[in-house]
Amino acid sequence: MSSSKARLAALRTDLERRNPAQPEFHQAATEVLDTLAPVLAARPEYAEPGLVERLCEPERQIIFRVPWQDDRGEVQVNRGFRVEFNSALGPFKGGLRFHPSVNLGVVKFLGFEQVFKNALTGLGIGGGKGGSDFDPRGRSDAEVMRFCQSFMTELQRHIGEHTDVPAGDIGVGGREIGYLFGQYRRITNRWDAGVLTGKGQGWGGSAMRTEATGYGSVLFAAEMLRLRGEELQGQAAVVSGSGNVAIYTIEKLTRSGAHPMTCSDSEGCVVDEKGIDLELLRQIKEVERARVSEYAKRRGASARYLPGGRVWDVPCDIAFPSATQNELHADDALALVRNGVKAVSEGANMPTTPEAVRILQDAGVAFGPGKAANAGGVAVSALEMRQNASRDAWTATRVEEELAVIMRDIHQVAHDTAERYGLPGDYVAGANIAGFERVADAMLAQGLI
Repeated sequence: MSSSKARLAALRTDLERRNPAQPEFHQAATEVLDTLAPVLAARPEYAEPGLVERLCEPERQIIFRVPWQDDRGEVQVNRGFRVEFNSALGPFKGGLRFHPSVNLGVVKFLGFEQVFKNALTGLGIGGGKGGSDFDPRGRSDAEVMRFCQSFMTELQRHIGEHTDVPAGDIGVGGREIGYLFGQYRRITNRWDAGVLTGKGQGWGGSAMRTEATGYGSVLFAAEMLRLRGEELQGQAAVVSGSGNVAIYTIEKLTRSGAHPMTCSDSEGCVVDEKGIDLELLRQIKEVERARVSEYAKRRGASARYLPGGRVWDVPCDIAFPSATQNELHADDALALVRNGVKAVSEGANMPTTPEAVRILQDAGVAFGPGKAANAGGVAVSALEMRQNASRDAWTATRVEEELAVIMRDIHQVAHDTAERYGLPGDYVAGANIAGFERVADAMLAQGLI
């Protein structure tokens, strides 16, 4: 075993020892570390003692109590998190997730991924992530507001436009960002528009922020297909999830002439042979906050609901895992390959298991990892920060044009970096190495901190 590989193997062992019971973080870190041996061998300066070790250790981990009162007058207590992972390239930047599955290990995995994703955008932002095990589903607006106000009462002391800039994620949309920003403004007596992104357009938000992650994932897939001499027009697509990312992935696919046929939630999936009806899906998910089974009931004969079903069994040309981590397993990857899938573009964070990634890559499927393919959301968040700094508001056309350029650049740097290290077509390695090089150069320049 080479010295670089031996060092990385020892680091993995130590990382698991020091971060017990955090399998998602272990998985995310291992994926990156497994690609770094040729970089450390080729670039001796990166082998400086402690560089990779520092990169794997968050600068700051914050855990706090979030007490709040429900509509019955009963006191509830949740746990809040903010992991500020790396600020070598700029202020910490990353979303807040409100979901029962949130724990420290999940937030650390998301924050670690965010470091490399944000580096790939080239927009001068570091990586962080946060959230709570609070579940907004089934809660009234008043309950969500009281929770958000309690959450921000603690979080506000740790964030700022030059320090840490949270955004939304699963369970945190425009409603929650509004309540969080209102409480921040109330406590600080400051209109710091740049302290949160994902705001409403009428009060400091950016056009296209809602659409950005889904649109970006489709743009990345289009670039992968372009290198194969194909385009999105006419391609049959499957999309998992039915939240923000999935909805706007479906929208962009439809506008690009592709044929998205599926959506899903934790209870099952819908297959619509005519193509997903966006307006109906939005009404059910964004207005009524109902389950996707309701879509099939209202859509008619073209749609069928499969309780417990998986979208990956549906024959398709391109696939977009857009729900949550580790949703696409080895058996799902085998089904996709059997059915002739050409490209997979991750809209969610780490939705494909390591075994499934290997199966897809070994079969010659173009695979776009989340830290590259779903970087559109944080890219437009950074553009929102830029608009806030100048007290400006860009048109949707300008933001979409900027997003398209950023996604093309991310695809290009991931592709070219993989080629440079003798790994042609491996977007996982290319994205990991390109992000690492940018962060590592900044860390070396700034000294041992």
